[in-house]
Amino acid sequence: MEPTTPQAIDPAAVATAERQTLSPVSERRMRKLLDVLCDGTRLKIVRALRENQLAASDLARVLGRSRSATSQHLRVLREADVVRPSRNGNVVRYKLASDINAEILQDIGRAFDRLEPTTA
Repeated sequence: MEPTTPQAIDPAAVATAERQTLSPVSERRMRKLLDVLCDGTRLKIVRALRENQLAASDLARVLGRSRSATSQHLRVLREADVVRPSRNGNVVRYKLASDINAEILQDIGRAFDRLEPTTA
């Protein structure tokens, strides 16, 4: 005998919630993005690139990390389509990607900005 689903208390609210459920593909993409961002150094990189384009060596300076460690974090962010490199001669600068991941990051950044204490 199959278990029966109980009657919804608020069918309209349940229907709305069901429509807002992510597709399996979107869910995987969201999980990947959030997994990538669950690292303090990568969060700092994303914050540093919000309105900047920086070379890996400059990012390493901002982070107080080695260039090689910073480059490894940039590789993870590149593979997740969070940052994009652009080459000018022998200098590669990184910027935030301009796709849905970037929009999500901007929304998250604005939300966290509201959490920052203001100094008067």
